[in-house]
Amino acid sequence: QVQLVESGGGLVQAGGSLRLSCAASGGTFSVYATGWFRQAPGKEREFVAAISRSGDNTYYADSVKGRFTISKDNAKKTMYLQMNNLKPEDTAVYYCAARSSSYARIVYSSGPGQYVYWGQGTQVTVSS
Repeated sequence: QVQLVESGGGLVQAGGSLRLSCAASGGTFSVYATGWFRQAPGKEREFVAAISRSGDNTYYADSVKGRFTISKDNAKKTMYLQMNNLKPEDTAVYYCAARSSSYARIVYSSGPGQYVYWGQGTQVTVSS
């Protein structure tokens, strides 16, 4: 069973950048497909980005496409989310998630229910 811990959140002005990290422990990271989700106050948790087990394939929500980049380093057991040109509407708690996958290049992007393991979240606040 894998444990996930996010870091890198904080307060940034609109137009700024942040890089989130998700460190994994307790499992073989390379067997997991992973993703990022976020949840703003009063809203449901929503999909942000996902990456395949191999790291070859990625998928983004339309709202972040072109601004966010997901990546992973299986050797370091870490996933990243580079967030550029941040907007106030990006303000939320960001969660990383993982699920084991038999398929190296499949990306799981349908929603939170596809994932089994979750981190505790890291707050991102973008001021206008």
